[in-house]
Amino acid sequence: MSVLLLLVAIILIFSILISKIGYRIGVPTLLVFLVVGMLFGEDGVGIHFDNYNFVQIIGMIALSIILFTGGMDTKFETIRPVIASGLTLATMGVLLTTVFTGLFIYGIGVVFEKTLSVPLSIALLLAATMSSTDSASVFSILRSQRLKLRDNLRPLLELESGSNDPMAYMLTIVMIQVVQNGGGADISVTHIVLTFLLQFAIGLLAGFVFGRVYVWIHNKLSLENKALYQILIIGFVFLTFAITDMLNGNGYLAVYIAGIIVGNAGLVNSDVTVFGKKHTVFGNAKLTERRSIDKLLDGLVWLVQIVMFLLLGLLVTPHNMLKIAIPAIIIGVFVILVGRPLAVWISLLPFKNIGFKDKVFVSWVGLRGAAPIIFATYPFISGIQGGEIIFNVVFFITLLSLIIQGTSIPFMARWLNLGEKDTGGPEHFGVEIPDELNTAMEMQVVENEAFLKDYPLPKGTLVMLVERNHKYMVPNGSLFLQKGDKLLMISENES
Repeated sequence: MSVLLLLVAIILIFSILISKIGYRIGVPTLLVFLVVGMLFGEDGVGIHFDNYNFVQIIGMIALSIILFTGGMDTKFETIRPVIASGLTLATMGVLLTTVFTGLFIYGIGVVFEKTLSVPLSIALLLAATMSSTDSASVFSILRSQRLKLRDNLRPLLELESGSNDPMAYMLTIVMIQVVQNGGGADISVTHIVLTFLLQFAIGLLAGFVFGRVYVWIHNKLSLENKALYQILIIGFVFLTFAITDMLNGNGYLAVYIAGIIVGNAGLVNSDVTVFGKKHTVFGNAKLTERRSIDKLLDGLVWLVQIVMFLLLGLLVTPHNMLKIAIPAIIIGVFVILVGRPLAVWISLLPFKNIGFKDKVFVSWVGLRGAAPIIFATYPFISGIQGGEIIFNVVFFITLLSLIIQGTSIPFMARWLNLGEKDTGGPEHFGVEIPDELNTAMEMQVVENEAFLKDYPLPKGTLVMLVERNHKYMVPNGSLFLQKGDKLLMISENES
């Protein structure tokens, strides 16, 4: 046991230390952890690990926590303008990506007869497993490069990547059923559509109900030991996923919706009229102890991501991937340059307010991540013939996507003139204010030197702190501001 703990400690610490390098040069953190896992695996240090079932369980736990946290971090007011386009990308976009990529895989099977000659149903299954995108890697890159996106692109990508995993999961499960039934001979289109609608409906309803119930229970408990709230919310996430799944609903969708309900409780004016009475979708009560819960979830998300990515790296055997390297590269390039862009452009046709450059950028940010690799374990565990090939192809394409797209996102944002330098925000100063205060906080960089009392500031704005050369000062009117000083400002007027 001591040797095992030592090994785990070495892998974790080594991964985090090396991720610092990747963060600085703009390499997705996910890629670093995957590579470290491969280095310690069978073709590296020599650790033999092939427990697909264990990885799937860890993946389900990790994705549940990641999606719930993503839901809590999703501010409804910011995604309100892009709800229609974001959900269209998360559903129709995923479906079209699966169809286009599946047909392409089936077509090139003629050329790669020995390595990738598969029936159409298997080709569509392979495409379905890798049809969702990864949000964590995208925004990690944007933060490391200090890029701020224009034209509501950030909330659009946030909503799409946070909500498209459930669609990819449902497509994967349905295609496994089709393959197991002899290519779909005994499954009608009506059955497939009804399965989709049922999973969506139960997932949406369960997420809404559990979210509202949790906020009510959380605020009514009045626990003396505030740390117990953090444990309570983790239990709630697993409860939501498990019960929804037992009801044949989509557990991933349920935890994401529950996260949105909990995260926006009491913060959004969203009255709807039902049977002549007004009801607030998110409830009127704000979640107590929100700050401590956010900090716990932030750390927990990083922990489960690190564990999940390292296990996925250990699971794969690099020399087996070499056998499918050429077709996997061709498929990966097709997804990046044709499949994803075509799906995005068709999905966004009804939305005339989304410009040409925006569509190009959204098409490019189709970054594959952990979810596709987790979904690729399902065919193998289900006993699908060629399950190991599916896993290796998806893993290879994920690596390709992270290397090509992940390292070029900042360049694409600047090239399309959609990204600007992000100077930071209140978190730069380590300052927090209660949600109950109707105030706005902002950081501004001084451009022209002047005394603070003479410096042009918006009306009704108060400068709280000034940071100069990593030193902080409490300002007064006689303070002489120098170029490059950072001002932390607070105002009652959000506009």
